[in-house]
Amino acid sequence: MVIKMKVYLDLVFITNFIFDFILLLGTSIILKRNIKIYRIILGGLIGSLTLLILFIPMNSISLIIYKLFISILLSIVTFGYKNLRFTLTNLYYIYLVSIIMGGIVYFYDNQVSNNNGLVFINSFKYNILLGIILIIIGLRTFLKNIKKLRTNYNKYLKITIYFDDYELSLNAFLDTGNKLIDPYTFKPIILLDENIIKYYNNYVLVPYKTCNEDGLLKCIKAKKIYIDGIGIRKNFLVGLTTSINIDGINCILNEKLLEG
Repeated sequence: MVIKMKVYLDLVFITNFIFDFILLLGTSIILKRNIKIYRIILGGLIGSLTLLILFIPMNSISLIIYKLFISILLSIVTFGYKNLRFTLTNLYYIYLVSIIMGGIVYFYDNQVSNNNGLVFINSFKYNILLGIILIIIGLRTFLKNIKKLRTNYNKYLKITIYFDDYELSLNAFLDTGNKLIDPYTFKPIILLDENIIKYYNNYVLVPYKTCNEDGLLKCIKAKKIYIDGIGIRKNFLVGLTTSINIDGINCILNEKLLEG
């Protein structure tokens, strides 16, 4: 049995162009390329050259090579060429964003649409319009979360605290709000989860005051601390607390430590 299907090339071309435009725009926003809009449009038009595979018989290897060539050409035309690393970074994020967009379309096609496909169906224009809206919403949410994660995780640092006869390797968070300083020795204070300390013999009580409360903070001495990417620091105190509520974090660093 032969199944006949109408394919409206103009609609397919426009849809493909819109998807490529959103893809390149999202990549540009993530990488902060500040590309002129006409270059994104031109890149979207070049990306639409993939429609040629509808008319050219290709085996699997030829198809992969052709798509890779179009991807490289699309990247260079849109973002330019500075060096190999620059181009590979652009390609990486182009594919990353395309996977996210494809996932959104796949989800819509399987969970929302009652038809057998998203593209070649009777209600083409309505499904495509809704698909584009969902992609824009999903991509915007992704970009917003990526920005938030990138800002937060830049403050995540690996550290090692050296005590007299043992050491602790931890995940720390650089909190610019931690400005605790011993008023007598003027040493900065880092905050450490008390439950992970093996043992300690001597401690000092350091007065502290915040917007909400004041009191005495139990502090112990350490020989030194190694902060990944920054180096070794000395002359600080370790404040013991049980109120670190950041996922995967055992220590809150003091920004004074970064000043050396």
